[in-house]
Formats: sequence, structure tokens, C-alpha cells
Amino acid sequence: MVSNRGSQRRSRGPSIEDVAGLAGVSAQTVSRVANEADNVRPATRERVLQAMDRLGYTPNRAARALRNGAFGSIGLIARTFARTGEALTTQSVVEAAEAEGYSVTLLAVQEPEANGWRHAVQRLSHQAVDGLIIIRAEETTPESFLLPTGMPVSVSDSRFIGYYPDVGADQVQGTRDAVEHLLGLGHRTVHHLAGPADSEPAMTRNASWHRTLEGAGISPPAVWRGDWTAQSGYEAGREIVADASVTALYVANDDMALGLLSAAHEAGRRVPEDLSVVGFDDIDLSRFAHPPLTTVRQDFDRAGRELVRLVLQQVTQPGSVRYDERVLLPTTLVVRASTAPPPAR
Repeated sequence: MVSNRGSQRRSRGPSIEDVAGLAGVSAQTVSRVANEADNVRPATRERVLQAMDRLGYTPNRAARALRNGAFGSIGLIARTFARTGEALTTQSVVEAAEAEGYSVTLLAVQEPEANGWRHAVQRLSHQAVDGLIIIRAEETTPESFLLPTGMPVSVSDSRFIGYYPDVGADQVQGTRDAVEHLLGLGHRTVHHLAGPADSEPAMTRNASWHRTLEGAGISPPAVWRGDWTAQSGYEAGREIVADASVTALYVANDDMALGLLSAAHEAGRRVPEDLSVVGFDDIDLSRFAHPPLTTVRQDFDRAGRELVRLVLQQVTQPGSVRYDERVLLPTTLVVRASTAPPPAR
């Protein structure tokens, strides 16, 4: 009778003993390298790592967690990773986590309603993660979002602010700076192309725009709305640029502002001679627009680093972070060529 033990072993992939044999060390030494212990000589560590790469061996994260109490991974949940804000924040989160020796597990919400967020959490329960970062949970509430007990969490631009440690740009001051810049150029009022009505960042920027105009003794005009995309900015822009009374416009993000600039160009509405435009975010494309876009810069890189810091601090120092802690990141108005005094009447 021929034993199939060898074939069964190979089907499970290389073992720690296989790595030890190839590297010429003990299984205990391989375990030390896998767990990033300090008491391994550099030359030996390199030999073991080369053996792991050659055999395709991956240390068992679950077993490591049982020994050390950590998986070395952070979960990241977002409505979509395609939108500019989420994409830039995610990039920074991944880089900051890697710098700390952690990987990032991305979980996109498949359905826009609250059920989609709950399903994402259920999927998360099957993942080996030490903590969770939530970006723009705009379709659900903390009461319906059942997280694992004791899970370290940090949030950004979501309805979870006040329930978990939060990181966000100072959108109130950034909006105020944008509107006051346009008023300071001599425009009688400032119109607004807002984001979606159910979005926390959009509501915050809309409210700050409204208060800033009222503080200047100006009755806020009607608001146009988009969905954060350049296409929605273009579509709303076709209506906006047809109204000659609109001489100054604050747009809730750069993507929509870029779409609006395209609509203005098609309609022969000159920017900034006929219409001044200010965006929000300062994405890379903004300085290459025609004309280069005046906008409010928010620090996505620092936002990602702070989100990771808050989660890992909870992992390593339980109880050291307050649930209502807020990290408010300053914004900067970047003045380029898309704003100017209003046209002479």
C-alpha cells in the first residue's frame, strides 16, 4: 500500500520544517524570524527570508495572533475607493500602516444603504484584523452598525464622529476662507455647487458657506447639487454658466469644479474674467486645469497617518484614546488663476 501522506503534505503548502531545512536552521529560528524577533543574526534572518521566498512560505497570521495577541493587519471600510477623497486617504493609510509593519485589508461597501455597511462588518468578522478605519459612513448610523466588542476604531468624515476617535479637515474654516476670498475680490455674493444632501462633508461645507454669507449681511442664493463627480459638475455647470448673474462660485470639491470649468469653456464663459471658481481638496489635477484652479487644500496624507495612529494606539495602549477624540487638520486656501474681481457692469 502506497502512502499519500507526502502528497497531502505538499497540497497544504510548504511548512516551517521545509523552510528550516532549506535555510539550514532550526524550526525555532524560522519561527523567530516569522515573528520578527530581535534575537536572530542578520545573516541568518536573510537566509531564512530567502528560503521563505523560494518556497512560497507565508507565516500563519492566526497562529501568530494567538501567541502575540495581534494579527498585524488593519481593516479599512469605505463606500467606494474610486472617489478622490477616499482614494487619497486610503493611499496614505496603506503607507502609514506599512511603515508600522501592518498590512491593510480593504472592504468596499457593496450596497449604499445601511445594510451594505452591516454586511461589510460581517465580512470583517471573518478577517484577521487588529483594528478598523471607517471612511465616510454616510448611509448608516452608529446604532445600526454593530462592530465587534472592543474593536479599536477610528473614523473620517462620517456619521460616527463623537462615537469613535475622528480625523478630519477643518472644512468650516476652509469654506469660510474660500467665500471670504471671493467676497474680498468684490463679488456681491457667492453661489454654491454643493455635494450630495446626505453627505456629512457636503452638509458641513454647505452650512459654513451659508453662515459666512449671512455674517457678511448677504442672503444666500439657491444651491446647486452634484454627487462629487466631474460629470455632475459638468451637468450642473451647464445650467450655472447660463446665468450671467453668477459671477462667483464655491464648489464643494475639485472634481465637480473641473467638470464645471469644462462646461464654462463650452459655453464661452470665461474663467475668471466672467466667472470666478473656487474648489475644495487641491487634488493634483487642480493646478493643471485651465485656468489653474483656486482651491482649499486638505492634507490627505496626514489624515491617513492620524487614522492609523489612533487605531494602533488603541491596539497597543487600550484605554489611552477617548471615544470622542477629534483631530482637526488645518486647511489652506491656494490662490491660483481661476479667481478675479467681478466683470465691470
